Amino acid sequence: MELGAFLRLTVIAVMLTAAASQTTPTGYANHTVGGSAGWFFNSTTNTSAANYSSWAATQTFNLGDFLIFNTNSNQTVIQTYNESTFRSCTTDDALNNDTIQYGGGSTAFGEALTIPVPLTIKGPNYFFSDAEDGAQCQSGLAFEIQVNHGLGLPPSLNQPPPPPYVTPPGPDFSQTPPVTIAGGSQAPGNSGFKNGVNVRGVACALLFGVAFLCFRH
Repeated sequence: MELGAFLRLTVIAVMLTAAASQTTPTGYANHTVGGSAGWFFNSTTNTSAANYSSWAATQTFNLGDFLIFNTNSNQTVIQTYNESTFRSCTTDDALNNDTIQYGGGSTAFGEALTIPVPLTIKGPNYFFSDAEDGAQCQSGLAFEIQVNHGLGLPPSLNQPPPPPYVTPPGPDFSQTPPVTIAGGSQAPGNSGFKNGVNVRGVACALLFGVAFLCFRH
């Protein structure tokens, strides 16, 4: 085989391999962090249960996928888009819009937790545990991933933020407002008319008319 033909075949093979590696996924995936080892740290040996960077290197992450952390309340799950926060192994200087701490709200020690984390932002995503003043992160309980576009976010993760909270009206809000009578002012009940017809004057006029008719007959 000529050298030119061999080189062309080699280039075609490389291109096909690259195209296959970039195939659009057909659905969304759940990635169990660390596989069967879970997300754990042994404080006695000062080691993490797995090499999480090596685990992440075997996965392909896309928008809409979930990371599943099988862990317990002895570890934390911090997601950040800030590399400086990740490298520092602490959230002390983290911003509200670039770092999230997940947890089940447990205050018990060693309580089993399963924490799902959606991947909603494309690009670098960093994860670590800041428990034990960052010692867990410094000893391997940390990893970074690259999130691809894939199918994009599903509708369930691509909703606009909820409207701002509005304080509901107080208990007096539902009461019927006072009635405004035409030609007069707001007046509850039958307290009379203001700038309107004089009821006493009308009654007197009617009585006078009746008396006049009787007198004529």
